[in-house]
Amino acid sequence: MRHLIPLLLVCLFCMAIACGGKKNAAVQQHRLPDTLTVGTLYSPTGFFILKGDTMGYDYDRICDFARSRGIALQFVVARSMPALIDMLQKGSVDVLGCEIPVTAEYKSRVLHCGAVNETYQVLVQHSGAGVIHDVTELIGKDVYVEKGSKYESRLRNLDNEVGGGINIHIVEGEAALPTELIQKVSRHQIPFTIVDSDIAQMNLTYYDSINIQLRVGFAQHSSWAVSKRNRWLADSINEWAASINAQEYSKQALKHYFEMNRGPKPDSVKVDTLAVTPPGGISPYDQVFKRYAKEMGWDWRLLAAISYSESGFNPNAESWMGARGIMQVMPKTARSFGVSNEDDLYNPEVSIRVASQILKELDAIMRGRAEASDRIKFVLAAYNAGSGHVTDAIALARKNELNPRVWAENVEQAMLWKMDPEYYNDSVCANGYCRGTEPVDYVIKVLNCYDNYKKNYKR
Repeated sequence: MRHLIPLLLVCLFCMAIACGGKKNAAVQQHRLPDTLTVGTLYSPTGFFILKGDTMGYDYDRICDFARSRGIALQFVVARSMPALIDMLQKGSVDVLGCEIPVTAEYKSRVLHCGAVNETYQVLVQHSGAGVIHDVTELIGKDVYVEKGSKYESRLRNLDNEVGGGINIHIVEGEAALPTELIQKVSRHQIPFTIVDSDIAQMNLTYYDSINIQLRVGFAQHSSWAVSKRNRWLADSINEWAASINAQEYSKQALKHYFEMNRGPKPDSVKVDTLAVTPPGGISPYDQVFKRYAKEMGWDWRLLAAISYSESGFNPNAESWMGARGIMQVMPKTARSFGVSNEDDLYNPEVSIRVASQILKELDAIMRGRAEASDRIKFVLAAYNAGSGHVTDAIALARKNELNPRVWAENVEQAMLWKMDPEYYNDSVCANGYCRGTEPVDYVIKVLNCYDNYKKNYKR
């Protein structure tokens, strides 16, 4: 699990400030620019885009730093760590607001600053009876890791440390992604894998059936970084990171991204206890679905299927990422459709109205990109993940000689590729990482629900 660690050098630095009764002279001599340029990398936890909103543990924290200093931020996303370091050394960016390993190699090139994160490799196994509590218990067990990865290297070293006997299985391709291997563990398809603790912790929010308690590697430290020429900026970031407000904010961000449950919603329908489903109806909100579906030229049962898949017809639902209401609309998106008070999204009529406007807009975006018979699948994927990730997948499909206008086994496959750094860092991808299994599964879930409604409820 990821921890925020106040390093001794940061503590001593802050004590020096307190004892001296004034800020570090370097901070005083350099006024922060009106806009700070932040270099970063797309990642599943630190910096990503979902439904058009930029999110991430590092993203949220550096925004908090900027707010505390009254400055604006501009983000530049690099395609690799070497490219990111090169940007810093050339002065193209002011600070690297993502996890830069604290190693001899990087310490010679950058000045680390801010809170230090600690990660380590862990064994991912199924929880319950038979949980392994010591690495020696892996002797005779089957462990699956990606070929050529740091996990394979660690596992082979661990095998030597315990005297041999671990059955090491090497996996290649898309199936070797940490998220894929963790999912297979959760489904009892494989017994064990090894991943970094932050990745494991994030996936625990999706799969509560896994156990990630056993460490199998040494601690690895990382933090933000600046150019060695800009110690004054490092001092300013260190000063912020040591403050009580920043530590509390970071603690909440940690909880938000690594502890809040993101797993599938219960199958049971959770409706407002004051609302009543009419006889022969799907939900208490059928008339609202019918009104807005008619304006869109859609089957109202499809809107109902989306609502059920999003919230189980619960108008008070709120997701880990902040989506609200029966249709799980993001407040930022709602503002662009005239809803300034985000609490209005708990009103089913408002939520369904805004969702219908979003879906109509997405349908227009996908109209020229998808085959007519497949367009609804593209629209549903875009409603779940954002249109940017779908257009990325279309570009990836085209580049890799798949049919960019067909969903099944084509753009659907490219969407899954967006979990792999090799693909989401491709120059044709403008929106970076996406947990591609989610929109893929979402399309299937909504259409299966819609098929059921068509069989059992009148249009």
